[in-house]
Amino acid sequence: MIIEKIKELVTEYYRLHFLNTPFHPGLTEVHYAGRVFDEKELNNAIECILEFQLTEGKYTSRFVQKIKNFTGTSHVVPTNSGSSANLLAMSALTSPLLRDRRINPGDEVITIATGFPTTLNPIIQNRLIPVFVDIEPGTYNIKIDQIERAISDRTKAIFVAHTVGNPFDIDEILRIVEKHNLWLIEDCCDALGSEYNGVKVGNFGHCATYSFYPAHQITTGEGGMVVMNDEKLFRIVRSLRDWGRDCYCPIGVSNTCGHRFNGKYGLLPEGYDHKYVYSHIGYNMKMTDVQAAIGEIQMDKLPAFIAARKENFALWQDKFRMFEEYFILPVPTLKSDPVWFSYPLSVRKHAGFSRTQLTRHLDDHKVETRNMFGGNLIRQPAYRDIDKRIVGDLSCTDNVMNNTFFLGTYPGMNKKKIDYTIGVVDDFLRGVKLK
Repeated sequence: MIIEKIKELVTEYYRLHFLNTPFHPGLTEVHYAGRVFDEKELNNAIECILEFQLTEGKYTSRFVQKIKNFTGTSHVVPTNSGSSANLLAMSALTSPLLRDRRINPGDEVITIATGFPTTLNPIIQNRLIPVFVDIEPGTYNIKIDQIERAISDRTKAIFVAHTVGNPFDIDEILRIVEKHNLWLIEDCCDALGSEYNGVKVGNFGHCATYSFYPAHQITTGEGGMVVMNDEKLFRIVRSLRDWGRDCYCPIGVSNTCGHRFNGKYGLLPEGYDHKYVYSHIGYNMKMTDVQAAIGEIQMDKLPAFIAARKENFALWQDKFRMFEEYFILPVPTLKSDPVWFSYPLSVRKHAGFSRTQLTRHLDDHKVETRNMFGGNLIRQPAYRDIDKRIVGDLSCTDNVMNNTFFLGTYPGMNKKKIDYTIGVVDDFLRGVKLK
């Protein structure tokens, strides 16, 4: 068959162009993240293209089922990015279908400023008021004892991430959520596979989100998902993702509701085709089948990817213990088993050098680093004038902005690269001592 010949050639191409890239210390870049794949992803994507099923199809169905099986969640809505997933999850809580539990413009959502912008942006984009609380050093997660101080009569939700894959204190947050009848959105974009008390993150919030950008635990290039265990929220999220339409038929199916041509909706004429009835002001944020074809194969490799990330994190942690006088090392949350997105470090106040001095030195020696996302987001140009409320002084948040960076844990990292990086750090610190 032609397709089998094509697959053989693709496999040969993969071996010629992507295999056998040895690591040469000081010459080869030590990346903080990257895509890890083989010929299986390429062949699955090409098979999908040859079938020319570009929008959601069988590959999306397979990918969705594998996510459900892995996470244990009941409902999954694939999206074009993790950022879109966050926007859909937050927007879903403003749906009129939620009636008295609907979040309205001017209501408040508790979050942190130490994160990626797309956890914060959906709050602002839905005309809600972010309420910022500080974080804990080491875990980089929300300070639990500040949450109840932050609650007012306008507070309706908590929307926070499991920072760099480290779960926040879910027991305490769920206690607060139940006590005050709040919504909870888990941003799991950095945390696919992380567990709290033996349960995978994504099962605790009313909605949860994942990202499949190349830096994350699996990749589809761009891509994300919203997951939930509530049927009504599932229909709302899917409606918002699919232009806002009211129809909830699966792909290729018509008239699931039984009222496609005899329903009455709003001020439309009776019998208006339900496939063109819109109950939300929505978007088009669907995943393509080509993305899903890649994701389906990546899911088969996820257990190995998780093991590699944990092993790399453990190696970093072991090596950096000898430098603990200079750095605050990362701390897993109690009861958690993180799948670390990265290895975060904070330069101590009296270390004798700045983060920038060290990261510039690492960059000069081909070692990639990243700051902890946007640092303190409310100090970024885009957010200086937003409507907001701040609880406390955000001193730990500012410390992250000034002193925190991270190194890679992704499966493309290995002991040789880690040992080389530790040597570069050691040389730098020896120079600091001599000054």
